[in-house]
Amino acid sequence: MKHKKGIYEKYIKRIMDLVCSLLAIIVFCWLYAIIAILVRIKLGSPVLFKQPRPGKNEKIFNLYKFRTMTDERDEEGNLLPDNVRLTKFGKWLRSTSMDELPEAFNILNGTMSVIGPRPQLIKDMTFMTDEQRKRHSVRPGLSGLAQTRGRNALSWDGKLSTDLEYIEHVTFIGDVKIIVDTVKQVFFRKKGIEDGTVDEIDITDDFGDYLLKAGRVSQMEYNQKMKRAEMLLEAHRCQKME
Repeated sequence: MKHKKGIYEKYIKRIMDLVCSLLAIIVFCWLYAIIAILVRIKLGSPVLFKQPRPGKNEKIFNLYKFRTMTDERDEEGNLLPDNVRLTKFGKWLRSTSMDELPEAFNILNGTMSVIGPRPQLIKDMTFMTDEQRKRHSVRPGLSGLAQTRGRNALSWDGKLSTDLEYIEHVTFIGDVKIIVDTVKQVFFRKKGIEDGTVDEIDITDDFGDYLLKAGRVSQMEYNQKMKRAEMLLEAHRCQKME
């Protein structure tokens, strides 16, 4: 997965990521500590939520966030639905985007960038076309062009096409504009941010479910791609255990 890179993307963007992530961690270390204590008190341990996501060149990495849900289970030991386990405190963390502060460490270690396509779930990736998967030719971002154009208000097709638009025009000015627009959205709740939903994880349907309901994949194709996602997750878990 390759695309033509300009001088900014080749030599400057990564340096910007390092500087920005280090500054964020140093300047807001007090905030990290306060939120971590609150999460521990209100939700228990672990304080951090980690989830495998496809990164650059589809290499799977663990994305880190502050935990926003409990581990409540039913009588059979299965986790209750997300909307049941999401607490008022968790909703507040999401509405302020402070649950995403730990992603600064993902940016620092090079698995993410400040700006880029938001990392989707592995099962979402398996349903993408070859063209849509080109979004993985760059590092995923804390925020991106699609988020400034509507976040959860965008359709799946709109979001993925916007991601492709971004990777064709990665510029310093463009990234700065996305940062400014993201800050405006977080503080002024514009463009599709409603009821505290600020991340694509809050979209009602995963990409595969959306395609199945729209009749764009058959039940057989759906099952095959979901099985593929499970295999990728298992391979990632085994690799981490080695």
